[in-house]
This record gives sequence, structure tokens and C-alpha cells, in this order.
Amino acid sequence: MSEPSKRGGRWTLLSGHGHVLVEIARNPGARTRDIAVIVDLTERTVQAIVADLVASGYVTRTRTGRRNYYTVNPDRPFRHIAQDGQRVGPVLELLTATGTVTRLQVARLSRPAVGQGDTHAREPLTGAADDEPAS
Repeated sequence: MSEPSKRGGRWTLLSGHGHVLVEIARNPGARTRDIAVIVDLTERTVQAIVADLVASGYVTRTRTGRRNYYTVNPDRPFRHIAQDGQRVGPVLELLTATGTVTRLQVARLSRPAVGQGDTHAREPLTGAADDEPAS
């Protein structure tokens, strides 16, 4: 197997749709041109991806004056069968976190919430330290 740097190809773990969704979650008021610069895609490509995300219910677009504001629906499931039943919300929480994610917070994502019968329900990340109560 060749070294990653010698293969010449450039790839990222997330697709263009994934990158755009993360940026919308980070900054709901971002313009498509601003998102395009951050995710290294053309503005037209970002516009098409946003349209896809809106059409499939991952994002809601609200127009206020001349600006669009977006709301991410964290309860939408991943689209690939390998992640069947998993919601995008917990992954977006990890990817948009401003602080360091602790091992305890990651562990919470992999187990059912206390008292929940749904095996896919998860406790929300609070951002609080492990030994501090969530507010």
C-alpha cells in the first residue's frame, strides 16, 4: 500500500453535504459565499447542496429581509444504511463543539439515555465539565 501523501488524490472524511451541514450548524446566518470559502467548494455547489439539505428536511430556510437563516433538524437520520437509525444531531454536536470533548461525553453518545426505551435516544452534550452539574 502506498503512503497517503504519495497517492496524489485528495479526499476528506465528510462529503460536501456533510461539510455544508456542519457549517450551517456552526453559523445559521452564514451566507452561501461564506460557507463556500470555508468548505472549499464553489458558491454554486454550496447553493445546490443547501437546496438538497432543505428538500430532504435536514435544514429549514427562513428568509428575514434579504438574508437567509438556517435551522438544522438534528433528528434527521443519516441516509446511508450503515448508519441506519442514527441521527445527525449527536455527530453535529461533536463537530461543532467549541471546547474539548471528554471521553465521558463521547461515551454518552454510544449508550441509551437514562430511562429511555428507544435504543437510539442519546443524552445531549451539555458542554459542562464531567463533575459539574448541567444547567
